[in-house]
Amino acid sequence: MIHHLRGLLTFRHPPTLVIDIQGIGYEIEAPMSTFYQLPELNQEVFLLIHLTIREDAHILYGFSSESERQLFRSLIRINGVGAKLALSILSAMDVATFTHAIHSQKTSQLMRIPGVGKKTAERLLIEMRDRLGPATTPEITKLTDGITSPTQDAISALIALGYKPQDAERWVKQVTEVGLTSEALIRRALQVAL
Repeated sequence: MIHHLRGLLTFRHPPTLVIDIQGIGYEIEAPMSTFYQLPELNQEVFLLIHLTIREDAHILYGFSSESERQLFRSLIRINGVGAKLALSILSAMDVATFTHAIHSQKTSQLMRIPGVGKKTAERLLIEMRDRLGPATTPEITKLTDGITSPTQDAISALIALGYKPQDAERWVKQVTEVGLTSEALIRRALQVAL
């Protein structure tokens, strides 16, 4: 089993990235939450890995935190939720927001995720409730779940406010500048949205 990889980031185009380790390029699929934390190309990167072995392929999935990887592993155990949908869920909301949505029984929030219909949302609510830890507010969990970027925080906040993930990401990227706090990014993104 592969636990993690450390090497040079040589390619990134969501959802795929490549890490070069001593001349071997490892192709990895990752959620947008991980992409937000990637360094520039040709810089060292460290990712936690989940390896899936199928009859026709060996697929590596990369994550920036252990909580993301654990949520991914829990999601793919649910009937009807494959790796592609699990990546979509992690791309649309962070672990804290997802946990809050499950414990708050927010079917509508889950249905905003691309690929999640009403039946899948209801299945997620039922099956994930017992697999996730106790409900905490997203802000508290973020403080204990490692460092997140202001860009990721801003996008997650907009999604939590009910905006579509793709819109939130587009608006934040339009207004992103080096040194801006997540609060400033949220304010600017909301101005773009209006």
